[in-house]
Amino acid sequence: MTSSTSRARPDVANVSTGSTEIDRRLGGGIPYRTLMLVEGQPASGKSTLSQQLLWGAIKSGECATIYATEQTVQSFLRQMDSLGMDITDYFLLDQLRIYPVALADLENRSERAFDELATHIENETQSSVFVIDALTTLVAHGDGAQIRDFFLRCKSICDSGKVIICTVHSGAFDEDVLTRVRSICDAYLQLEVTAAGSQLVKTIKVAKIRGADSATGGIIGFEVEPGLGIRIIPISTARA
Repeated sequence: MTSSTSRARPDVANVSTGSTEIDRRLGGGIPYRTLMLVEGQPASGKSTLSQQLLWGAIKSGECATIYATEQTVQSFLRQMDSLGMDITDYFLLDQLRIYPVALADLENRSERAFDELATHIENETQSSVFVIDALTTLVAHGDGAQIRDFFLRCKSICDSGKVIICTVHSGAFDEDVLTRVRSICDAYLQLEVTAAGSQLVKTIKVAKIRGADSATGGIIGFEVEPGLGIRIIPISTARA
């Protein structure tokens, strides 16, 4: 099998998210060599967004890997199917690899867990896009130096032409650690759930993205619909 670096097509600078509107807000998609942090409140749609990004990569022809800390292989396949993103064939054909990650008893081995995860990513040479959903538990048991070193190692992996997307709950990092992690990452998305009248509105804020082909930024409103996945809605409509 060819490596992800050799697979990267010279005429394509970005990996599509599978959503025209999200691609536009990111300035054309996710640039290769991007380390992305997706941070958000509980139930803000972090996992669904990461699954959308994974789906877009696979549909673009990329090989991808996901490390799921809260799901089994079977439950992940079922959830993707419930969102209208049937990935079973891609999984069976080895274009998508799914690794459940057990994070029990991390108090005494967080450094080893960070090292094992980074080493596994380095050895997955077939894939060009990686998703870690979610890092919250691992971060909670790690210290600032371990977290920083893990993200620096991920950034080094990305520099070879790969994309790594990490999700984490808001408040998982201490503020000084979060500042350092943000500076290491090439892209930073903030997800929020806010009240708009009698409704709860999910939003994506593109806080940072390096290497975009065009202008980026702004806030994207979205809904998660069974069988359809993420549906982008105008902020004015969402707040009406």
